[in-house]
Amino acid sequence: MRRLEEPGIREISKLELLANQVVEGFIVGLHQSPFHGFSVEFAEHRIYNEGESTKNIDWKVFARTDRLYSKRFEEETNLRCQIVVDASSSMQFPKAASENPLDSQNKFVFSALGAASLMSLLKRQRDAFGLDLFDETLKIHTEAKSSTAHYRLLLSHLEKVLNDPGQHKGTRTAQVLHEIADRIHKRSLVIIFSDMMDDPSHIREVFSSLQHLKHNKHEVILFHTVDHNKEIEFQYENRPHLFIDLETGEKVRLLPREVEKEYRRQMAALYDQIRMTCLQYKIDLVEADIAKGYKPILQAYLAKRSRMAV
Repeated sequence: MRRLEEPGIREISKLELLANQVVEGFIVGLHQSPFHGFSVEFAEHRIYNEGESTKNIDWKVFARTDRLYSKRFEEETNLRCQIVVDASSSMQFPKAASENPLDSQNKFVFSALGAASLMSLLKRQRDAFGLDLFDETLKIHTEAKSSTAHYRLLLSHLEKVLNDPGQHKGTRTAQVLHEIADRIHKRSLVIIFSDMMDDPSHIREVFSSLQHLKHNKHEVILFHTVDHNKEIEFQYENRPHLFIDLETGEKVRLLPREVEKEYRRQMAALYDQIRMTCLQYKIDLVEADIAKGYKPILQAYLAKRSRMAV
């Protein structure tokens, strides 16, 4: 049994390690950013007074000094954040070139590490966070908590999909967002990672579900997760390519130049619809290009959190 458990432990540890590296690298440059002064660590130690809660005692300092000190945090809040990740098959683009999913970069890998990095930052800020994973239905839903054990449980959910993504899983974004809107605590921050590759005939329903989130007093950030070069600009060599719909398995062989102009027109129209809807409902829309790393993700989150604290 021990041998069976060890690979999972290593994989979870790798995701946690990578998330911590993303956050640590971001924090190092934070003092040079517009978010200078935003608290992601405790402000100072103070002497522990008998009768106080022991949850903030710094046991590492106690081990060195044999004296009890508490950590005093700046800007402690009761923020609840629900992170929603699209796990449909379209998020597996581009297909992984490595057997180890974290050594490749597709939209789901990017979203999983982005979500893990946000959870690491939220945990440092002592904020509560939950996770939702969905494709055609809501597969995982957790309540928002702030403990390390909860953080690692959510990492394990992400790892499970990373290691076994499945095939031909469709998307029912509207249905899932309506369900989440009703289940989570009022006035939460909802962060969505999705490529928005839903059935075009359902797009109005998707917009209605975003409106439902706002109606329930939630703040929303939508990270439109894309491979910008391939999916928006349609940059392919002009030779025959076999294109496969990852959700249905449908295949079509064609020359990119035959469809490039019309494809880009339709994608631009879809993005304009998404952008205008987000403007209408005061939803933060951020293009999360998998080629541009995680700094835009963490910056967008801190900007939103700063505005919520005002």
